[in-house]
Amino acid sequence: MNSRDTQYKQIIEANQSRIRSVCRYYAGITADAEDLYQEILINVWKGLEKFRGDSQLSTWVYRIAVNTALSFVNKKNKYLNFNTYLDEGKAANLAGDDETPRVQEKQLELMSDLINGLSVVDKIIMSLVLEDLSTKEIAEIVGITESNVRVKIHRIKEELREKVKGGQYDY
Repeated sequence: MNSRDTQYKQIIEANQSRIRSVCRYYAGITADAEDLYQEILINVWKGLEKFRGDSQLSTWVYRIAVNTALSFVNKKNKYLNFNTYLDEGKAANLAGDDETPRVQEKQLELMSDLINGLSVVDKIIMSLVLEDLSTKEIAEIVGITESNVRVKIHRIKEELREKVKGGQYDY
C-alpha cells in the first residue's frame, strides 16, 4: 500500500462515524444513505492531494461530507427540501435521564419536525451543533464567520423555543 492509500484509510477510519452521521441527517436510514456515503468517500479520495492543512483534517472531511450531501440532495430534489433524521442518541441529549422512553420518543419527533422546518443553512448548522462541533469548526464547514455562527445558533434556538412555548407543538 502506498502512502496515499494508507493516509486515506486512516482518514476514513478516524472520520467514519461523522461521515455516517452526515449521511443519516441528509438521507435517513435508506439505500440513499449508503449511496451518499460512497460518494463522500470518493470525494475525500479525489480531494486528498488538494488538502493544504489550513484546517483540521476532521473539519476538511466534514466540509466535503456536507457539500457532497447538499449536492446529493439537490440532485434528488430540485428545490433542496430535505429532512434531517435524528437518532435516539441525540434524543438522550434532548431529554433528561428521568424522562420516560415515550416522552423521549415524542421529544425526538418534535425536534426532528422543528429542525426540518428550518432553512437549509440553519439545518446544516443545527446538524453540526448536534454533532458537538465547535463554533470554529462549524464556521469553517459552512463558510461563515465564527461570530455569525454563534448569532445564528442563538437565533435558531430562540426560534425553536418560541415554537415550543407558543404551543404549536405538544408532547
